[in-house]
Amino acid sequence: MAAMEAEAALMTLESLPTDPLLLILSFLDYRDLINCCYVSRRLSQLSSHDPLWRRHCKKYWLISEEEKTRKNQCWKSLFIDTYSDVGRYIDHYAAIKKAWDDLKKYLEPRCPRMVLSLKEGAREEDLDAVEAQIGCKLPNDYRCSYRIHNGQKLVVPGLLGSMALSNHYRSEDLLDVDTAAGGFQQRQGLKYCLPLTFCIHTGLSQYIAVEAAEGRNKNEVFYQCPDQMARNPAAIDMFIIGATFTDWFTSYVNNVVSGGFPIIRDQIFRYIHDPECVATTGDITVSVSTSFLPELSSVHPPHYFFTYRIRIEMSKDALPEKACQLDSRYWRITNAKGDVEEVQGPGVVNFQSSVQVEYMNTQAVPHSPQHQAIWKDIIPFTSCTLKTRSLTLPFPDSTWHVQHSGCL
Repeated sequence: MAAMEAEAALMTLESLPTDPLLLILSFLDYRDLINCCYVSRRLSQLSSHDPLWRRHCKKYWLISEEEKTRKNQCWKSLFIDTYSDVGRYIDHYAAIKKAWDDLKKYLEPRCPRMVLSLKEGAREEDLDAVEAQIGCKLPNDYRCSYRIHNGQKLVVPGLLGSMALSNHYRSEDLLDVDTAAGGFQQRQGLKYCLPLTFCIHTGLSQYIAVEAAEGRNKNEVFYQCPDQMARNPAAIDMFIIGATFTDWFTSYVNNVVSGGFPIIRDQIFRYIHDPECVATTGDITVSVSTSFLPELSSVHPPHYFFTYRIRIEMSKDALPEKACQLDSRYWRITNAKGDVEEVQGPGVVNFQSSVQVEYMNTQAVPHSPQHQAIWKDIIPFTSCTLKTRSLTLPFPDSTWHVQHSGCL
């Protein structure tokens, strides 16, 4: 009995069998796993057990089995090599890399020119040089994204969405880091703001605040618009669209790859679709989506400009004898003020089973963007007249906020 107690008293972590120790080590994060290498020779050997590093390679670097086979390296070597290259971004890399991979996979068969316009990733020294040029530190998640892709060539269509109306066109390119540095702002109203995007047609840009200043939080992403009622011409208002670069970029990608933003003629259109704005009568479905146009809007005075997209679609399961042709269209639009506008126009031909019809138009709302507009559709068809229920469009989506900045 005494011998058994003495043996138990001498039992240590290292004296455990290999399998239980490996199981314990499998729950450790990479930092603790590395620290174990300095505890003892045995723990150093066990901590280098290659399958332990497989989970970390997949979690932090998204390294696949195929990539491991192609590089002909063990998991631990892959982890260390990748960490040596982009280790400072370990808290952001997986989310940013997944967003880029998902976006390219989705766009390659739909918008191949857009994918081809992407530039290779920037080097660490390039990003360091930009920081020295602008005198500010770039956000780590911004740097991480630009290590993967250094923006895109200034081409049309732009990666960050388009809008095409009869008398207005917008297409936003993702700027490379050198071009962005050239547009870095030190002037009042946009101090310490770096442009992320640029539209060559409208001059519109989305900015990221690399430092907190003039009422902005650090890392916020926004559209700027002049305050036309302020005495100081430098005063601006902001439409905030992201709390951080990661928030801004990943939410945009999620909307694209989920089909939330439609792709029309090889371009991404940032229309917000509300599932409640859909009405079905028989085999025909009418849906409405909206898009906010910051370049035509202002907070002071309050004037918010939207474009809407109406989609009419016949069910793919409709029988051939149920096929309809759209002769004409009539819409009665009531805005938040109670003003009524009537829109009439010809229909289209060959509107049959599985064919989709789309209309786009614009509407200005002279109030807070939280107001709503009520749409009532009456759609005459050759065989019958179909009425949809009332559709309520949110103006705009809840991700939009307005904020004043600058000196009055």
